[in-house]
Amino acid sequence: MTDKPLSPKTPAGDRIAKVLSRAGVASRREAERMIEAGRVAVNGKVIDSPALNVTDADKIVVDGKPLAEPEPPRIWLYYKPIGLVTSARDEKGRETVFDKLPEELPRVMSVGRLDLNSEGLLLLTNDGEVKRKLELPSTGWTRKYRVRVKGKPTEEMLAPVRKGITVDGERFLPMTVSLDRQQGANAWLTISLREGKNREIRRAMEAIGLSVNRLLRVSYGPFQLGELKPGEVEEVKRRVVRDQLGLDEDKKTPSRARKAPPKGNRGTSPKQGAKPGSKPTAKGQRPQKPGRPQRGKPGHKPKR
Repeated sequence: MTDKPLSPKTPAGDRIAKVLSRAGVASRREAERMIEAGRVAVNGKVIDSPALNVTDADKIVVDGKPLAEPEPPRIWLYYKPIGLVTSARDEKGRETVFDKLPEELPRVMSVGRLDLNSEGLLLLTNDGEVKRKLELPSTGWTRKYRVRVKGKPTEEMLAPVRKGITVDGERFLPMTVSLDRQQGANAWLTISLREGKNREIRRAMEAIGLSVNRLLRVSYGPFQLGELKPGEVEEVKRRVVRDQLGLDEDKKTPSRARKAPPKGNRGTSPKQGAKPGSKPTAKGQRPQKPGRPQRGKPGHKPKR
């Protein structure tokens, strides 16, 4: 540690778990477990408590390897297919999204989750602090889903979900729900929410008598699924990441995450070939023509 005496109330540096998370070693919680397991050493001494602040002068070793300098925050768009678990490891031995990612990707963490039978946009990042900030409800980024349900929903049925519904003692915040089309025994809905509790949409729909048989996330804040196909990965331009996370050019950590995407996704650049007058989009989003259905709109039949 540094030789300069420190005030016990204001120790220099950052908590060791936060530093490990920033370096992409693990989430902050997982980093704390690694420390408690004796896998981390600081200045040649194994530590067993995360209650320690470190600075750039400290030498940190994880599993016998020096901690690498953190890269600038990076974000990837990933189309999670049905049938993959989002967690890094699964106690039941099922395949995870991390088993299927391209080998050239660095170590990444998922921002939030999609359950086993859900598909669509999953954000990946190399930065634990970015992951934490984007998952906080206070960040305020909207998640939008295309949802197919079995049943014939009515405006009256959907009203409790729009107002906020309690299911098995758990309160869900109001969701934005639009009824797009009835197709025989099924109906397509567009649902937007600002928090991501476990199976929130499925449980809310079940509470009003509807059964979800397809759930596709099409956007997370300003980031769009666009033309990605199941299993595909696309990195967001770093300039877009800096803009959307509120980063200064020379900063490596986000000062704050924006509470809502700027109108027109200001700060991003349009794709080559975009028509004059089309709004600029974050990478992974294509300009939409008026009236042109997006991927997963009612009537879109998933490949079997």
